[in-house]
Amino acid sequence: MVAKYKKAAKEVKIGSQHFIVLLIMIVSFFLLFQFVVIPAGMSAFVRSLFAPYGEQLEKIGYVEFKDGVYASIPKDRENQSYKGTEISNEIINKEYIFDFTFNERVSAKHGYAKGANEFYARCPKLGDMAIIIEPWVALWLLALVFSVAVTLLVSIIMPTNIGYCAALFYNQIEGTKIKLRLQTGLTDEIIELLVMPDEQLRSRDIADVRSMFRIVWEKTTTEDLSETFTAIKFEDVFEPESDIVHFRNVILYKRIKEFYSEFVLTEIEDTKGGILWSQNHLRILKGARLYMTHHFSEKYQNLVTGLAYGGAGFLIVAVGIRGLKFIPGDKPSFILLAIVLEFSMLMLMAITLIYTEGEERMDKIMKKMEDANRSSLEAQRGQQADIHMLTNALVGQTSEIIKNRVEKAIEEYMLSENEIERKVGEAIADKVLIGLKDIGDHKKQ
Repeated sequence: MVAKYKKAAKEVKIGSQHFIVLLIMIVSFFLLFQFVVIPAGMSAFVRSLFAPYGEQLEKIGYVEFKDGVYASIPKDRENQSYKGTEISNEIINKEYIFDFTFNERVSAKHGYAKGANEFYARCPKLGDMAIIIEPWVALWLLALVFSVAVTLLVSIIMPTNIGYCAALFYNQIEGTKIKLRLQTGLTDEIIELLVMPDEQLRSRDIADVRSMFRIVWEKTTTEDLSETFTAIKFEDVFEPESDIVHFRNVILYKRIKEFYSEFVLTEIEDTKGGILWSQNHLRILKGARLYMTHHFSEKYQNLVTGLAYGGAGFLIVAVGIRGLKFIPGDKPSFILLAIVLEFSMLMLMAITLIYTEGEERMDKIMKKMEDANRSSLEAQRGQQADIHMLTNALVGQTSEIIKNRVEKAIEEYMLSENEIERKVGEAIADKVLIGLKDIGDHKKQ
């Protein structure tokens, strides 16, 4: 059956509103991560590793000041609360200081000096020099990565008319349906039935479903299966009381996998998951799997791999420069930037590989090639039989035009580079000559 293809009528056109909303969210989340989330998270991480504990707290006090700054103070001042007090040179003892704020500090007033765009960490375990981290060098990329990731997640659950990823996912559903039509040659209605969610399929009229299931059954009959199995008719396995959902998901899907390939079955199942996402945008993983597997990983896998290698090269250069002492140990911002870059690229590569389809085994590929060749040979044999019957019918006619057409067709077959077509042409020529000879002998008698 020849499928009729039509353009998806409900394709979402990605316009300026999608990009405007996307840009606004990225900028908003970037500012949130750069000025609030990352400083707070980094402060908590550093303090969990280097803050005083155990016997150290018996000798000194350790308190929180205004804006989330932590520092050590004399033990006799520990009972007082300093959360609303700005850190002061008169209060702290300068042994432990963790300041991850965007406030400028001066030694005379605060007891230590740092710029407005610097983070400050001092403790005995870090050495005699305080560690200075520049967030606009070391952490801006991390904030950008987090903001883009959160923005994409939010855009997935947004309506398709303003959500960028939602529009991409929706269009991918229609694009994969078209791809399935081209791969299988099935009609639009049958493709819709194959990718339909289970609950929707269960509500369909069994008479309509039965006729379309029969078409799929007959189309997926293969020559390589055992003779007993190929003799089984559709009516022998599909009964009036059969569960149509179970029949499709188990029996038809298995036949599709064997007749076409596992990739086609994966496309069907992922498209069904994408339709479930379109009904409920909170099913993010189902929609993401369809888009990532059948679009992103296919189109951008090499680009992502190249970026990962580029990030690794940048990290090697940064570590090499650090080894040459061109990057001071108390200012590791450039090293942190290289680490964040490589981390981001490797995470992107990992996600891409997770959604990349595995390569098909070579024995399965060879088996499919043999099936294709066998089907082609059977088709050629059928053509040979049809041409032979036509030739026998034409031999008894005296029209010179018909004879010329037959001779021309035979000549084209005999001159063909295809071995099978050449053999068929030779067989036809022999039959025609025998027929003409018989006619001549009959006229002589």
